[in-house]
Amino acid sequence: MSGGEVAGLIVAVFWAILVSFLAVALARLAGTLKRTTELVAGITEQALPLLGEASDTLRSAHAQLDRVDTITADVAEVTANASALSSTVASTFGGPLVKVAAFGYGVRRAVGMQTGDAGKARARTLTGKVLPAARRGGRRSRRSKD
Repeated sequence: MSGGEVAGLIVAVFWAILVSFLAVALARLAGTLKRTTELVAGITEQALPLLGEASDTLRSAHAQLDRVDTITADVAEVTANASALSSTVASTFGGPLVKVAAFGYGVRRAVGMQTGDAGKARARTLTGKVLPAARRGGRRSRRSKD
């Protein structure tokens, strides 16, 4: 064998080893791609029902929000009606009740003036302190001047 034949034989062996390594690498790559394809197919099979369920859930949530909007509008209407009723009751009964209270106060005061207790009852404030004498008389002191 000559030097050229030996070199050709070495190159042929080198190429055979290189092709063998490439074939093994390609076989492993093909297996990896096959498993990846199966994985993607499995994920797709599981994702489609999940997306359907998510869509159903969103539809249900939208329906519930519509109901909540309706309830909120009804509550706002009830609140407005209650406010109107409150102001109506206050205007209807407020004036007469103030008049009745004033009348009751006047009667109490008149009765107290006749019995002499008016000065004692009027002399106290909410804190329990005695008011000055000038304020104690109130209208009674004005009447006595006339």
